[in-house]
Amino acid sequence: MSDRRTLQIKQISGHSGAAPGLGVQRDYEVCKLIDTTICIGCKACEVACVEWNDMPFSPTTFDNTYQTMPETRWNFWNLIKFNEHQREDGTVQWLMRKDQCMHCADPGFLEPSNGPNYFPFDPNVRYVMNVDNNRDGEEDIKFEFRFNTEIRQPGLFTGFVGGIAGIPPITSLDGPGSEGLSLRQTYSITMVKNGVVTDLTNGKTLFAVPSNTGPLTMPHYNDLFDQGTYELNNGVRVFAGTVNDPFYIDLGAAFDSFNFRMGVGGILSPTVDADDTHNFAPDAVAGFNVNSIVLEVPITMLTADGKLHAAGDMDAVIGTYGSTERRRVSIRRLNGTVNGEGDYRQVNREGNSLINELIIGTGSKDLFSVSDPDKDAQFAGFFLDPLLAHVYSSVLGIPIPPAPRTDLLPLVQYMPPICPGCGPNDAGPVADLLRLNTGIPPTPVGSQKRLGFLAGDLAGFPQGRRPIDDVVDIASRAVVGILVDPVKFGARVGDGVNTKNGGFGTTFPYVTPANSGRDSHHTGPGQAGCSGQPHGICPVK
Repeated sequence: MSDRRTLQIKQISGHSGAAPGLGVQRDYEVCKLIDTTICIGCKACEVACVEWNDMPFSPTTFDNTYQTMPETRWNFWNLIKFNEHQREDGTVQWLMRKDQCMHCADPGFLEPSNGPNYFPFDPNVRYVMNVDNNRDGEEDIKFEFRFNTEIRQPGLFTGFVGGIAGIPPITSLDGPGSEGLSLRQTYSITMVKNGVVTDLTNGKTLFAVPSNTGPLTMPHYNDLFDQGTYELNNGVRVFAGTVNDPFYIDLGAAFDSFNFRMGVGGILSPTVDADDTHNFAPDAVAGFNVNSIVLEVPITMLTADGKLHAAGDMDAVIGTYGSTERRRVSIRRLNGTVNGEGDYRQVNREGNSLINELIIGTGSKDLFSVSDPDKDAQFAGFFLDPLLAHVYSSVLGIPIPPAPRTDLLPLVQYMPPICPGCGPNDAGPVADLLRLNTGIPPTPVGSQKRLGFLAGDLAGFPQGRRPIDDVVDIASRAVVGILVDPVKFGARVGDGVNTKNGGFGTTFPYVTPANSGRDSHHTGPGQAGCSGQPHGICPVK
């Protein structure tokens, strides 16, 4: 922590031991206990957290508030939030509260056994599916989802119980058989189009499917899963709940500085690359769950003119992204409830797979998450000369095209081959949107290719995205230049995880039931789960 103006930690943080000193490296994280009841907003705890965990300071600017920065960040885990409150007598009072990163050990994966209340959707979040249908990068249609949590048995220590103490097993989301479903969520769907707000629930009560706790509590979980699919008006179908995570990747190898298991990963052999049905490296996501919202609507509900268009017509192409939004102000009340006030603000978004994770620099990720896609020109440098390409070149010893990488623009603009009808004046701004040509028919199940567009399967990623699509291998090959010259820059980059053990859903909602909290297991190096390897054991090296 050189050239840092610091405070004397021992004096300001209430720590009785020796101060750690500058530049001290640790293999553990440090937390500070803070009594918020006597907080005066001095921010000493913010500085102490940064110093004790040896994190770099971020430049800040004055934005008409004494708050250090708007939200917590990757390098700023403890934040004192300042909220100005006007009393009835007209005087102003500062309300200060501590917001902190909880240092989740598994933020991206839902461990099936992690009770007692598992993973309900956040009722303070608005989940949004955004659609751009006129190529300007701005949403023209929004599908908004809001969840409501009901605690039906407040004295119960867990959210779900059944098969004991006279409580029947949970076999239904409502009515008889739902008695043990203490924590239950319902949700609403609203479409905002051309300024018109439409409630799509049509008066139905929509229940979210809970986590699969195990065979005693939920002996027929697949039936519960099926109950979570709802047919609404005008050809609309919806599902929301906890499911088996359909993503697949050797995540440990990827984030160990792309330390692929070189017996199979890195550069795949022709035989491994052509195999869409077996895994040759461990799928780090195997056995984990994820919360999913699945919505199916007619194409005519999405296009600008409400009509079907041929694939060669630029009006057939839409751009989509998902986002999560929170109220501008969060209020934590003395009774333990959390409420939001003010306008909704976007806090995260996802368009094309892995752009935020592997293309955008860490120092820009927070800004990227809260920015609208039509403002993505500010991140164009990451797209036109991705650092990931240089990393692959160094690690794997392969050539990559020189910058500027205009070959990657079809991922962030309306251009061929996804939009063959688009000309130079139709590209729109640089915007991270998952583009879909609605005129291209879906590939039948059984003929789909994991490498999607790159393998001649025109209905696959990056033309939309299906659960079967190997977005890790596809995106990696695009980054190293296969779209420039498939011979010169066509290295078979991959991690050796080519499918999802257990397969994929082939009918709506196209995801599969959640893994059992009692009986599920994961796949790791040296363990079973790689059917393409001898005896099915996943490689370590």
